[in-house]
Amino acid sequence: MTTGEETEQYPDVVTVKGEEVKGREAFPNLTRRVLAHNDKLMLVEHVMEKGSVFPLHSHPHEQLAYLVSGHIRVRAGDEEFEAVGGDSFVVRGGVEHQVHAIERSVALDVFTPFREDYAEWDSET
Repeated sequence: MTTGEETEQYPDVVTVKGEEVKGREAFPNLTRRVLAHNDKLMLVEHVMEKGSVFPLHSHPHEQLAYLVSGHIRVRAGDEEFEAVGGDSFVVRGGVEHQVHAIERSVALDVFTPFREDYAEWDSET
């Protein structure tokens, strides 16, 4: 990770070279890569192999998801829907949600504020 001029906690500019970020298995057949982030935003890539499940969970962070490729089924609150490559959706903080990969899928998730629980993933890139 390279940085620009430093502020109190985070630099003004954060750049991350994708080829330098190693993925780690977050759940069976689901790989996570923590990408660029500061104290307000975090970008995370999730690669889900066909049949993998991101278990039912909730967190206080707002989440914006963009499905780069693949096909998933999402349960969020009282709703259930499918998404394919090019689709996006937002889940409010505190809403329980779960994702099933109908086929191999790659998603980019943006969280605000950044997820402290994912920050440790960044240190192991």
